[in-house]
Amino acid sequence: MSFRTTSAIDYVEDVSPGSGALPPRARYASSDARSLSLNGSWRFRLSPTADAEDDSFAAQGFDAGDWAEVSVPGHWVLQGHGSPIYTNHLYPFPVDPPRVPTANPTGDHLHSFDLPSDWPSDGGAVLRFDGVESCARVWLNGTDIGEFKGSRLPHEFAVGHLLKPGGNVLAVRVHQWSAGSYLEDQDQWWLPGIFRDVTLLHRPAGGVLDFFVHASYDHVEGLGTLRVDSDVDGRVTVPALDIDVATGESVTVPVRPWTAETPRLYDGVLATEGERVPLRVGFRTVALEDGLIKVNGTPLLFKGVNRHEWHPERGRALDLATMREDVLLMKRHNINAVRTSHYPPHPAFLDLCDEYGLWVVDECDLETHGFTEQAWRDNPVDDDRWTPARGGRGGRRGGGPPPPPPPGGRGRPPQRPAPPRGRPPHRLAPARGPRPGRAGGPAWVARDKNHPCVVVWSLGNEAGTGRGLTAMAEWIRGRDGSRLIHYEGDLDCRDTDVYSRMYADHAEVERIGRGLDGGTHKRRGLPFLLCEYGHAMGNGPGGIADYQHLFESYDRIQGGFIWEWIDHGIKDERYGFAYGGDFGEELHDGNFVCDGLLFPDRTPSPGLVEYKKVIEPVRIVGDAADGTVRVTNGYDFADLSALAFAWSYQVDGETVEAGVLPVPELAPGGSADVKLPDPPADPRGGETQWTVRATLAADTAWGPKDHLVAWAQFPLSARPLTAVAQSDGPVLGEGQITLGPAAFDARTGALRSIGGVDVRGLRLDVWRAPTDNDNGAAWQPDLRYGPLWRELGLHRMQHRLDSVELGDDALTVRTRVAPAAREVALRTVYRWTSDGTRLRLTVSVAPEGDWRLPLPRLGIRLGLAGSVDGARWFGGGPGEAYPDTKSASMVGRWKSTIDGLQTPYVRPQENGARADVRWVEIGGLRVEGEPEFWFTARRWTSEQLDAAEHPSDLKAGDTVWVNLDHGQQGIGSQSCGPGALAQYQLRPAPTEFTFHFSEIHG
Repeated sequence: MSFRTTSAIDYVEDVSPGSGALPPRARYASSDARSLSLNGSWRFRLSPTADAEDDSFAAQGFDAGDWAEVSVPGHWVLQGHGSPIYTNHLYPFPVDPPRVPTANPTGDHLHSFDLPSDWPSDGGAVLRFDGVESCARVWLNGTDIGEFKGSRLPHEFAVGHLLKPGGNVLAVRVHQWSAGSYLEDQDQWWLPGIFRDVTLLHRPAGGVLDFFVHASYDHVEGLGTLRVDSDVDGRVTVPALDIDVATGESVTVPVRPWTAETPRLYDGVLATEGERVPLRVGFRTVALEDGLIKVNGTPLLFKGVNRHEWHPERGRALDLATMREDVLLMKRHNINAVRTSHYPPHPAFLDLCDEYGLWVVDECDLETHGFTEQAWRDNPVDDDRWTPARGGRGGRRGGGPPPPPPPGGRGRPPQRPAPPRGRPPHRLAPARGPRPGRAGGPAWVARDKNHPCVVVWSLGNEAGTGRGLTAMAEWIRGRDGSRLIHYEGDLDCRDTDVYSRMYADHAEVERIGRGLDGGTHKRRGLPFLLCEYGHAMGNGPGGIADYQHLFESYDRIQGGFIWEWIDHGIKDERYGFAYGGDFGEELHDGNFVCDGLLFPDRTPSPGLVEYKKVIEPVRIVGDAADGTVRVTNGYDFADLSALAFAWSYQVDGETVEAGVLPVPELAPGGSADVKLPDPPADPRGGETQWTVRATLAADTAWGPKDHLVAWAQFPLSARPLTAVAQSDGPVLGEGQITLGPAAFDARTGALRSIGGVDVRGLRLDVWRAPTDNDNGAAWQPDLRYGPLWRELGLHRMQHRLDSVELGDDALTVRTRVAPAAREVALRTVYRWTSDGTRLRLTVSVAPEGDWRLPLPRLGIRLGLAGSVDGARWFGGGPGEAYPDTKSASMVGRWKSTIDGLQTPYVRPQENGARADVRWVEIGGLRVEGEPEFWFTARRWTSEQLDAAEHPSDLKAGDTVWVNLDHGQQGIGSQSCGPGALAQYQLRPAPTEFTFHFSEIHG
């Protein structure tokens, strides 16, 4: 005889989306109906299993006085109760769907509230949860009202009949693991809790239920057509357009269209008998025409990012200010599109995208990536047992109808049938068939369908393939034909309107652009998107300028979305920011969770600065010799009237004159040749260049006046090379050799000092602390140079001294630099000369043996002891740059503290190089290079940087270590993508480079 004792929690492993919830509907931010936020401090009890406690805590009068408190919205593991878990795709529990572990952390939440004194006594009420991970059961005043799964989806319950004026008790039991967890295997932290808003909504009799705003735009005639379908009859008014029509009726008027560049919204009202709901109407038409994604008749070029929701202290519990900060940062960095990876965002984020202007690919909360470990066997996407669960995310919600309202009508009013609507005269049609609320439908589609910013529905991410996705796509097409459908895993494009890939390398992207990629007949006629590329993990991504060149060269390639927006580091007193494994997880994927363009505290990384430059919407090219620049408007819809252009003229990096550059208000795609003024006279005879900037001409909603949008530089005259006459020869003394201002060790030829500046350890250096992109990902098929460098021994090079030679005018030191156990080597000659005040070093490097790998770097390293606070330089800046990440490096004069030269990647790695440096002043020395060089300075060695797992591991010593590099290996994005392109690889070859050293006096 056997029996189960856990029937009270069977719902946890039930594949249905839940029971008791109302059908999904459109979300609106406000109305004239009352609402009450239930956010705040809640009582909390954590249990180790789903059945450790009974449900007596939900009964009225239960004493929870000794319970802890947590903030809602929030995650209990970020508030001192348990620990977060990070995995990329592995399920952190045995895969036996739909079963979950007995050890299932379960959080009981209690919240007491009173209704406001003016809360209406008539009508009904709805309790709304905007996000709970991963499964919840809900009681109000002791009555079980239902349970649900679908962590990033809204869930509403009719509760009007259960409310009382005071002493209401809301009880919510949340389980970390459930059958729904198998559908939510996104690359992120597993964070249980009530992490989005909880709200009580008054529902007046005759109030708004579901509604669908259809606002199309005819770009030929300049006309907009508005129709609002509503479950409850009413009227729609838009005062600015003199619109006043009944719901379900169409009206066509002249309008200004909505685009991400020109986000014109018209304020309106949907008024029913019992409620007035504000509308923000944006007129635009999305079409698939000529094999291209078009909006208002114009092909789009997505300059996008993938955005997970993240805050370093609150996890996925984001407030409005944080969401607004994200949108403003995107706009200020020229980003025009967001993929909501890999779930629908907090609904307020889409309000902001409507307001400020961002194209949105809105993604379903569906990922089953962990099933790849078993060749997708039992994948819920292709398993009929999971039809109800998939339905809750991308089709009809299960669980039956809500309980009927009691006498007095305190539940939701009944929905009235409506006649079917025909297809309006658009390229892509809006809803067909029943009115909005009748069929329930995809919960995220139902919630977000009234946002003009949403132009593409995405069926999910990395969920394999199967009949479930096909059914979801068919349902959406039947319900909302006004948007396109995306799913990267559908390689044959059976169910989708766009061919999408992630991390395709440059060569493959070009083949796709040229139509040489093959595939089905349907796929060959569709536009292409890189839904993920440029993996921004650690230092990088590299090569995005090369991608952008391809995007702009082939019409079929309509852009892409960088992975991803922000590092998911958790604020931690031990490390600064913690990543996978820092909480003792059994399985984890380390710092793979830190792969964003923003650091966890939302400080822009060099990668974001680079991306801003690469995708800038104005192209400025020219020929400084003839004094002409060509300005091209790269916007899809906006002219250049919002921008002001200016020129400046630099001599040796210093601006000597500046002025306004008259550029016409070019239409999208238009170009104009603009004449620069005559170069100002300057007797110094130095290096000269023009800089042209495009800035905001006035304050805008997203940026202040003078905010830099685009820029370019044009060299005019080259830098005159420094001449050091070889007037002094080396002199052998007691234990040392002197040469001009320098002293060397007599036995080794090692430099000891230049004037009064002590120098230690100057020698050839080829090692850098491997970046995440150097190390690559274990699943990458191509060579991963980080591990190969270490295997070859480049981190432990030995320097053999062959000779120290004193000539009449030079000191020559000959060495062989090689790793133990290998025959490859770098024959290195240091030749020192001086004119009496300056010291010249020429380094000659000749490879020996069969070098099959590029070098991490090639240059010299030296240590400066004592107090070194900062540096000044003439070259690229202000931030770091490497061969394939230096589009944003602006040549000029810069200065920084030593600490300010560091880039604080969450996992320490090579960082901080400044490119194209002509000279640098640091620690009492001035160093000039022939040719230009890379300059790095830090308070620890590359070996110490390499050994660190967190910035807290790095301890400043009494020496600043300076690298002066002739060459650097490119960065690439091989942490999940292609490595550095061949043209950015530092292949060993005979090389010679020169530095001039002089002491700075005064």
